Amino acid sequence: MKFSEVLGNEQAIAQIRRMIDADRLPHALLLYGEPGVPKLGLAMAAAQYLHCKNHVDGDSCSVCPMCRQHQTFNQVDTHYSYPYTDRKGNNCDANDYIDEWHEFVTQYPVEDYQAWLGLLKNENKQPQIFVREADSIIRKMTLSAYTAKYKILIMWLPEKLKEEAANKLLKLIEEPYDDCKFILVSDNEKGILGTILSRCQRIELRKPSTPMVAQYLCDRYGMDMQNALALAAPADGNILMAEHLVQTGSEFHEFRERFIELMRLSYQHDLPKLKIWSEAIAEMKREKARRFLDYAVRQVRENFIYNLHNPALNYLTREEEAFSTRFSPFINERNVEGIVAELERANRDIAGNANAKLVLFDLTIRLSILIRK
Repeated sequence: MKFSEVLGNEQAIAQIRRMIDADRLPHALLLYGEPGVPKLGLAMAAAQYLHCKNHVDGDSCSVCPMCRQHQTFNQVDTHYSYPYTDRKGNNCDANDYIDEWHEFVTQYPVEDYQAWLGLLKNENKQPQIFVREADSIIRKMTLSAYTAKYKILIMWLPEKLKEEAANKLLKLIEEPYDDCKFILVSDNEKGILGTILSRCQRIELRKPSTPMVAQYLCDRYGMDMQNALALAAPADGNILMAEHLVQTGSEFHEFRERFIELMRLSYQHDLPKLKIWSEAIAEMKREKARRFLDYAVRQVRENFIYNLHNPALNYLTREEEAFSTRFSPFINERNVEGIVAELERANRDIAGNANAKLVLFDLTIRLSILIRK
């Protein structure tokens, strides 16, 4: 992994590059940020850059023996630790899951905890980093570096460390050997044991921009940029959510058709058909109905913005835009706030276990009044 392959966070990359170039990479570095923000890839890129023998334009060269070893997971001074279950026996450690780990980091450019659970194939137990894994880490990190100046341990999700394991690693992290570097990668730094957290230098990784996420979707899924932007916008920098929207395209299509139907029936003030519509939405599972209402809020806002006639401000798929060219004039300064407020109120009521049929039919009546303003 190279720095150039990491999505976003140029400032964090530059900071880590400067540390390594000055031989001042801290003995324990914590990279943290929200789930869906790429972090593990940056840790791997930093490890490769640290070991690379021939830096090129501020990045690892990718062709020296060290880089090739990193790219094939054969770098003997680079170790990985991650949460796992004990389905392979009470004495297993992370190395017993190394094949699953290689598959995980190869198939998922952005680390996905749910995908990792699927690869572990043990749905009845929550993965953890056990005491025996801490023992294994201590053994690995007390040996002298073999091919490089530094040994590196990349630990994914240190918040999954059992307290006994964290306490066992504490002294090694606090007073490491001169050739030891720890890079911890966390989705929830508040879940890390305080004694471990206090001994790490921290870098928070920010969510990538919507255009960056859209470009990622284009590259990974061969998508049209306009459609990719429309999916990236509601994800708000969460790449895993953006990928979920790509993979649930049928739901996205269904929501678009349901929204169009709602707006047309509301304008026509067709109460009998609106009642049928509300019952159909109510039959969805609660969370799906709430996702639809979130989608509807976004569409109302996008249609209001569409009236400004500035394409750079809109994130609509081509199909959504085809509808908005005719519909957007009906969303204006007189009704946009009221429509959004009613959709959000319905969402809150459904989340609170109110009767979905009553909530949604009441919503349609209110929208049929607002849409004609």
